[in-house]
Formats: sequence, structure tokens, C-alpha cells
Amino acid sequence: MKRKFIKPVIGTAMALLLFASCTDILDEKPRAVYTPEFFKTKDGVMGGLTAEYATMRRMWGDAYFYSNGLTGTDEATWAASGGQGNFKIMDISGNGIITPSACDAGGVWSNSFPAINTASGIIENATEVGTIDASLIAEARFFRAFYYFYLVQNFGGVPLDFGSGELKFNISPVRTSVRNTVPEVYTKAIFPDLLIAVNDLPATGRLTGALTKTAARLYLSKAYLTYAWWLKNPNNIPTYPVCDRVDPDGHDAAWYFQQAYDIATAAIADPGNFGLCDTYYDVNVATNDRNKEMVLYADRTQSSAYWNDADLGYASGGGADNFAAWMMTCNYTSMTSSKTSWAAPTKCNSVQREAEQHLGRPWTRMAPPIEVFTNTFADKVNDSRYDGTFTTVYRGNWNKAGIANAYLYNANDMQIKQGDAVLTFLDDEPATPLTYMTGAADKSAVGAAEVPGRADWVIAPSGISRVIYPGGGYKIGTYRTDNGTGLGQPNGSITRPFPVAKFSELYFIAAEAAVEGATTVAGKTAYDLINVIRGRAGKWRFNNNGNVIKLEDNSQAMKDATPATITLEYLLAERSREYFGEGVRWYDLVRTQTWGTIAHTYSICGTGIGDHTPAVVTRLIDNHHYLRPIPQTQMDALQMTAEEKAAYQNPGY
Repeated sequence: MKRKFIKPVIGTAMALLLFASCTDILDEKPRAVYTPEFFKTKDGVMGGLTAEYATMRRMWGDAYFYSNGLTGTDEATWAASGGQGNFKIMDISGNGIITPSACDAGGVWSNSFPAINTASGIIENATEVGTIDASLIAEARFFRAFYYFYLVQNFGGVPLDFGSGELKFNISPVRTSVRNTVPEVYTKAIFPDLLIAVNDLPATGRLTGALTKTAARLYLSKAYLTYAWWLKNPNNIPTYPVCDRVDPDGHDAAWYFQQAYDIATAAIADPGNFGLCDTYYDVNVATNDRNKEMVLYADRTQSSAYWNDADLGYASGGGADNFAAWMMTCNYTSMTSSKTSWAAPTKCNSVQREAEQHLGRPWTRMAPPIEVFTNTFADKVNDSRYDGTFTTVYRGNWNKAGIANAYLYNANDMQIKQGDAVLTFLDDEPATPLTYMTGAADKSAVGAAEVPGRADWVIAPSGISRVIYPGGGYKIGTYRTDNGTGLGQPNGSITRPFPVAKFSELYFIAAEAAVEGATTVAGKTAYDLINVIRGRAGKWRFNNNGNVIKLEDNSQAMKDATPATITLEYLLAERSREYFGEGVRWYDLVRTQTWGTIAHTYSICGTGIGDHTPAVVTRLIDNHHYLRPIPQTQMDALQMTAEEKAAYQNPGY
């Protein structure tokens, strides 16, 4: 299948809620503003669709969009670094307050509305022509629903009218705005567009990575599921704008749960070119990117900075940079070994920053709490997802940095060679508590411990801190094929595609709907569906952190350990095991209204080197936090009265 890369040229909005995006598709001339006449041409439609795909790069891979979906959940808290402000705030643990000016959801607002207006321009004008293929217009409908879906999950009800009428393409400056209710956004925008997309999109995308019927079914089923929860409202979480939780079409939560189940299982039965990879390792290893499980992704390339839309050598962390994986990567480059015996040491950094999937650029902004390792990933023997998610062994690569020593001295004055473990995070707590090195006696420089007979420094699960922790960005981490024999370009924008939706999620959507009462068909109960995922997780073909081939099938053991009755809590834990660190956890917990219970407390050690004393932290999650604040930039741009602005903003902010 042909694969193309697209280069966007981002334009500025003419005025509030007038979002005129502009793109360059292949060798087309960049346009500052799209007009209705242009959208009535094939070139205009293709240019507009290019903008839709390009917008994903400004969200998926962006560290702050990533943090918005992760920090403050049971998967991530803030880490010790010089730039921890935003991440402390999003953690809601007493180190800052989320405000309209300080919230990582701002990019959802600023990127989604231009994409929605562009989609409306295509839908409205291309339809009039009559010669534009319906599948292309369906792509625009998908994207309009897609971006509205992320907006409504973050902010509640949002505007459907940008000044020219509901769901109309707007080309006139507007400085006022009216928010629609949540039911209106779903039933007027999201559901109708996705239903058409399901009908008109092809089973196989027109290009590699382009939209398909499976992608539309996945998002329609997920939107039905999310709206069903909104109608059910089990914990009485407030909505805004205030409205009754009544569906305009007269359906109840049970009806929508059933729709979610039916559509998800239909997609599983009719997958097109998609399906589950044989092993979890195959899903996420960089050499197998763009595999059959990737239903939708924000694409990148290392072939050219121009086509990548981001610097390949040194990224600043903005624009379309893909730098999310750096956030949950600790500063592993500070650990030391010695060129000579520790009796008279000559220290050097034995693990260098490298453009390699386990390593990459360490920003140390986000850290996984201890419970991730002791509770979520308790089974590290049968379940391959722990090994396929974290970097728990840091191996020597000093030769690539010009350090010519064949061996270095590490723990217990034992020698290690290139590729050997320098530091290992133990899978389980040792029978004898570790004694960690501190101060001047700390040979590791990261406050690790020595265990008799081992040449690697070690840290136990209870010793995971805000400064040193297993790398949680492996699945989305740096990977280049142009490193040669050196370290490559670990500081450049990551050139891998960032996963947006995976085929496996259809199993979780259907299972969650079944748990909430949807009538199931034979062979597709919640238990059956989850066991497909768990069975796959038990199949190994490679031990990632051991760096050795491992051909082992523990799928039956995984299935045998599945409880006969699948509860919501168990299902959410399975979702975390499957999608840990992919930036989706906040959406899962908010949808199911379990954020305040599941992520209420966590444990982690402190910010000092050698601090391995766990502390329990309590988050201050209030009901109003289930919606993000409307960004201050939007509020400032509104030409409305103070009272109207106050009514526009979500309560509590």
C-alpha cells in the first residue's frame, strides 16, 4: 500500500472561533485560508484532509497533551526535574492548582476547533459538487466527530456554531460564543458523522494510515460507551453547561451500552486489514511500527525534517515535535561505573543517551507510582506486558560515546562489558531489604544498592522514586535506523508513529459494555473478550529487558487466572496493563467516574538521590476536576460581558 507523508503549514485564526487551517499536500502551494470555492475542488478536499491528519501530530506525541491524559492518574505522577511545574499542577496533590491558565488541556481546545472548521468546509462544500468521492467526505465527517469527541470529554458541552450556524463552515470573524450541551454535541455532531463514516469509509484505507470503516466503528462504539456512562452518571458528577441527563432521541444508558457492544463486536467480526498481533511485543516494538493492530496513528518520518514537520537533530518540544516518551524517562545517563577498580576509581557514565527504544532523551517530568509495579503489574512471570512496557534494565553502551574500555567496574567491583546490565530494577521485593548507597559512598550516582554476586546496581520496587524509576516510555520511545555505530540523534523529535487507536480496544469496549449490562452473544461475553487479550499477553517471543529470545506460551495460565466474573475495577486494571503510558488513562477513569477512587492515593519515594523511603500521597480530586477549564486564551479573546464569561467557564475554575 502506498505511503505518503504530509507537510502542514499552520495558519492563524482570523478571529475567535474562525479557524482557517492551511496545509501543503505533497507539492501543492500552501494556502493561508481555505475558502468554500476551494473545497469544491478535489485539490481543496485533499488539502483539507491533509490538515486533519496533520493536526493529530500536534496532539499525539505532544508532551502536554500526553500529560493531560496521564498525570494525576494511577499511572503517573510528577517527577523530579527543573521543569516540573505543569506536571505538579496536573497531579492535583497539593503542589499547584489547575486553572484556565495552568492546564495541559489547552492544546485540545486550540487544535481541535480549526480541524473541525476545516472538516465542516469539506463536508458542506464538497457535497454540493457531487463528483467528490463519498469516502473522502466521510474522512472529513470522521475527523469532525473525532475532534468533537475529545473536546466533549475534556470540557463538557462545546460550541457547534462558530458564527455561521451549527456545524457550518465559518469564514467570518466572531468574538462571541455559546456552548451547546453534552447531549447536543453527541447527538447532533458526533453520532451522525460517525454513522455516515461507518457507512462510507472503505475497509482498506486509500493510503497506509488513512481512515477506514474499522476506525469509524471503533470511535462510534467508544463514543456510545462514553455517552452511556454520561447518561448513567453513577457518582452524580456535575455536567456543564447544566442540563438534564436525558437523551434527545429518547434512549437510555442501557440502549447506548448495547450499541457500543454491538458495533464493537461487529468490527471484531469484520476487521478488514486489521487484527491482533501474535504477541504484545510485536504490537509495540519499533521495528514493527504501523502493524495490523494500529487502526489510527499520528504519523512521522525520519527521512526528512520537512516532511516530519519537526527537527530530526534537536527538538525544542513544541509544534509537531513527538516528545511525549521523554517525559517518563528518568535521567539514566547520570549513573556511573569506573574504568579502574573502585579502590582507586576513574568514574564514567556507562549508559549514554542513545536514539534507541529503551533509552532516548531523559526529561524526568513524570514518574510511575510504586503501585504500578506491585499491583497493576503484579504478574511479571506469565504476563508479557510488564516486560513489553518498561525499561527495567539499563545496559552499558559507553563504547558508542568513544569510551574505548572493553570492561568497566560496576557493583561489587565486578567487571561488566558492553551490553551488560549496569542498573536493574528488580521485579519483586527481595527477602532481605536493600541497603542503598548515599552521599560520597554512592558509587552508582543514582542511589542504588549492591547485592552480593551481582555486577549490576539494583533498586527494589519499594525504592522507586521521583528521580530514579523504570522508563515508562518504551512503547512510544525513540527509534532511528540512522545511528550507524554511534548514539545517533536522541535529541531529535521522535520519528515513530504515535498510536491513537488500536484494534485491541474493540475487545475492551465490548467487554465494558457487557459489564454494564449489554446483552452478549455466545463466545463474546466480557470474560471471553478479556481472555482473548490476556491469552495474547501470555505469549512471549522475546524477553525485552533480558535482551534474549524467549519462546514461551503462558496464555493458558493467564486465562486460568481471569476471574469468572469481570468487574469494572478488574477491567480498568486490564486496560492499564494493556495501554499503560499511552496517554489514555485519565479518559478511562473520567468516563467511568472512578478517577477519584482509583487514583485517590499513591506511593513513591522522594526527590533526592538515595531517597528510597516510600511516602503515601493523597490527591485532592474534586468533582469539578472531571472537566478541564476552558483555556484562558479563549476566555480573554471573548468580547462578552464579565457575567457571560463567568457563565461560559466550567464551574470551579
